[in-house]
Amino acid sequence: MTRAKLDKQPHEVASMFDDVAANYDLTNDVLSLFQDRRWRKETARAVDAGPGQRVLDLAAGTGTSSMAFVASGAYVVPCDFSLGMLTEGKKRHPWLPLTAGDAMRLPFQDGVFDAVTISFGLRNVQDTDAALRELYRVTKPGGRVVICEFSHATWGPFRKVYEEYLMRALPSVARTVSSNPEAYVYLAESIQSWPEQRELAGMLQKAGWSKVAWRNLSGGIVALHRGVKETEPEGA
Repeated sequence: MTRAKLDKQPHEVASMFDDVAANYDLTNDVLSLFQDRRWRKETARAVDAGPGQRVLDLAAGTGTSSMAFVASGAYVVPCDFSLGMLTEGKKRHPWLPLTAGDAMRLPFQDGVFDAVTISFGLRNVQDTDAALRELYRVTKPGGRVVICEFSHATWGPFRKVYEEYLMRALPSVARTVSSNPEAYVYLAESIQSWPEQRELAGMLQKAGWSKVAWRNLSGGIVALHRGVKETEPEGA
């Protein structure tokens, strides 16, 4: 079984997710105590996709996160670089236009999406800045980005307990439900090394996004970051 390292070589990360694809959604439910379902609902609410809008759901995995956008009447493109995840998603949702793509080199033209979103995937990209620029590139002027990602608990005592869970309990629980428990050791380490909420907001601004803001969920375990691609002034 493959376990990616924190230098996040794309082929290693993709192979690791290939290994866990079959039980990925179940494992997420168990490890998050079913909080992942609430996080997905909050992400969909923040994206606020309307009928006919085009939404890019990056790092969509098996397509579970895309179903809320389908229900809203939007045209959603689930995109992931793990072929194992996409294959599993095609079994479950054969009507979805599941698309293989690398976050650092997205296979889409400029300015084609009304909204772009990525849930629990940005942390696994080798070059975060490149991915944020690519998301900006494929978004229409006036469009928006929503990022749902693990972050850092804001209350000291809770943060300590949570980090203990990440490094001790999470890998143990993963052994009972995941086909590749070593992948969840990587998951714990990648969460601990991920930037704080304010730092990620700064990275969004650096990539060109404006009106950047974030909201903590579950005490900061997860954060929803949002931004807008400003409309180009007339004559520009």
